[in-house]
Amino acid sequence: MDRVTDRASSPAASPPPVPAPPTPLLAPLLSAEGQALLAELRDHDPAQELALATRLRREHPAELVSAALAQARLRQRAVAKFGAEDAYRMYFTPNGVEQATRGSVAAHRAARFRALAPGARVTDLCCGIGGDAIELARAGLAVTGVDLDPLTCEIALTNVRTLVPDGPPAAVTRADVLEYDTAGADALFIDPARRGGRGRIFDPEAYSPPLSWAVDAVRGTGAGAVKIAPGIPHELIPDDFEAEWISDGGDVKEAVLWHRREAERGRGDANRDDGDGVGRGGQESVVPGTRRATLLPSGATLIGRGLPDPAVRPVGRFLYEPDGAVIRAHLVAEVAEDLDGGLIDETIAYITADEPRPTAFATAYEITDQLPFGLKKLKALLREREVGVLTVKKRGSAVEPEELRRRLKLRGPHATTVFLTRVAGAPTMLIGHPANIGHPVV
Repeated sequence: MDRVTDRASSPAASPPPVPAPPTPLLAPLLSAEGQALLAELRDHDPAQELALATRLRREHPAELVSAALAQARLRQRAVAKFGAEDAYRMYFTPNGVEQATRGSVAAHRAARFRALAPGARVTDLCCGIGGDAIELARAGLAVTGVDLDPLTCEIALTNVRTLVPDGPPAAVTRADVLEYDTAGADALFIDPARRGGRGRIFDPEAYSPPLSWAVDAVRGTGAGAVKIAPGIPHELIPDDFEAEWISDGGDVKEAVLWHRREAERGRGDANRDDGDGVGRGGQESVVPGTRRATLLPSGATLIGRGLPDPAVRPVGRFLYEPDGAVIRAHLVAEVAEDLDGGLIDETIAYITADEPRPTAFATAYEITDQLPFGLKKLKALLREREVGVLTVKKRGSAVEPEELRRRLKLRGPHATTVFLTRVAGAPTMLIGHPANIGHPVV
């Protein structure tokens, strides 16, 4: 049964809930007139919205037109996270679009939940508009969402019901997560709010709910995960949790703390390494204290081996730029070992090596020139080589790429890449181009 309820007690202990009526804002959009209007507005141009609204209000109630236009704008924004096929069938709030998990990341997490707690009902605290609940349902897991805002609750249930109509039973409860009784939950997923009136919140104890509360709640349930900001200091990660950093298309999206009580762990070992730094085997293994980096869409996973920092060595023929999830997870040493490489500077996350080796966890460049930093030297070199397109990458440099390009006044048919960085402490320019090494099969 799909339902929205109002309560703060355990689902198992409460009397049968009475479905709540649709909210005043959402109900008109779910009507036949509202659905037709949303279909008409799917590809509308926001720049022409004033004229469009004037025309539509001659044929439809003004309040419905305003609600449909607002929803159409949100759906257009949501395409980047959910894809057009899902986004244009979903409903959103402004905060919901901003804070929702990207669909590909939620799908990855749902697959881990399915392996972590097969057949479980996952309680999704702070469920928002239901992005994670959708993927949990698609993974075959029953889900109970919990959120405080009544409109958000109605939207979450509508989204799950619309996108996964034949999925396991889903329920959404309106409650303060701090007061919600999780005694009947099989597994918890908690996505604390990390934005306030002044923007992003960097102190985990200022999350809503606080990180310490979320960690204790998952411990008490026995299995689950807590979504955190990817920049969290490693010393704040509890020793009995695994930490996973996730990137999608090269951009770091989030970090997740995973937990399962020792007595409930299976014997599968995702921590096995087959020699290329890629963790294989079942994703169900959660090893306390482990750090992992997962790269989407490939799903390649690098698992920490507790290696010391790589040695600094002279720049070789190849330079490797680790994925952001690898850097955030402090797993640069694992990549360097797999590449038989070292660092160009003890404070810079660039790996250098003499021989090309395929890796899923870093982008390879072939280096042709190494110069001390200097605008005149760089300008002369690029002019000599007729470089008109310059990709600027930097680590350990205060130079702004756009300002650099403006001052260089590039012209020519060729393209190249410059790394503004430090080599053994000295400001340096490394010139090169992407190396076509390929990636191992994951």
